[in-house]
Amino acid sequence: MKYTEHALNVLTAMSYPKIGKAWIVKNITPGDDMSTIVFKIRQTRENETLTINDFESKRRNFTEFIHRFKDSCDGCVAWGDEAFPGYRGDVQKPSERPVFLYYKGNLDLLTIDNPKISVIGLLNPAGDIENREREIVTEFVKTGATIVSGLALGCDSIAHSQTLESGGKTIAILPSHLNDILPARNRKLAYDIIEDGGLLITEYGRLFASPRELSRQYIDRDRLQALFCDTIVLAASYASNSAEKHPKLHGLKLDSGARHAMNKAFEYKIPRAVMYDEDFDISNPMFDLNREIINSSDNPTIINQDNLIQSVRKIMTRKIRTIEQTSLKF
Repeated sequence: MKYTEHALNVLTAMSYPKIGKAWIVKNITPGDDMSTIVFKIRQTRENETLTINDFESKRRNFTEFIHRFKDSCDGCVAWGDEAFPGYRGDVQKPSERPVFLYYKGNLDLLTIDNPKISVIGLLNPAGDIENREREIVTEFVKTGATIVSGLALGCDSIAHSQTLESGGKTIAILPSHLNDILPARNRKLAYDIIEDGGLLITEYGRLFASPRELSRQYIDRDRLQALFCDTIVLAASYASNSAEKHPKLHGLKLDSGARHAMNKAFEYKIPRAVMYDEDFDISNPMFDLNREIINSSDNPTIINQDNLIQSVRKIMTRKIRTIEQTSLKF
């Protein structure tokens, strides 16, 4: 199990009331020792009586906790650690910046200079969506991209599995802790990702307390799919109003993970791309979100059968320029 003293201090600090990601970003300086962190926590209204002994005791409990999961987790890193990965995007809200990650596998895949492309989409793709997505993933892998997705069923699973079949590396971002991979049907896929030199990451080290909390964790996971890539590619997805627009969808609960991730990418100013062919997809509700994004103001790349190779090259060339111009967000 790999972790620094600083990571352990951050993990312990976040267990106190009113200490979340925003507080860590605003108050913790890389290299702060335990007494400094305790002093800063003590300034918050609900932690005025905190002592170093209290903090040390809780820290020992966390040390024991993380070692109980050594078989499923290789380590953890915190904001301020040398190994903590850089991310893309302009994140205005401190509460949305990643500050702590558990991981299993090759953490170096998250380094800022490793080309990463997120590929996401529906839980239930139909028709030729899968085959078209597989062709896109294969082309990105040929150019040296690491493929990022969320290990969900459907398009996420396709992205991961096709990367492995193409001999590439893939990163799965989980909404659950590493000892309880969700969805359960994709546990073997998660193990295959690790076996082939990939990476699993999550912000969570314990079981969710309620369905509502798990729902929040899924949404948080979606933002990381945007932050840890250079371009995010949408295979296909419903829009927020698809059930209203299409009678056959009335009453159905349509998945929204891809929508959350694409919206965050727009908010963070991370380049977006969509899979879309107007000749075939114009009336398909599974491409409602793709059409919305095409009409947005950020000039997304449209990938189809005719321009696949050129579009991938364009995206990857932009990635190289971004590396040269972007510094770490620390």
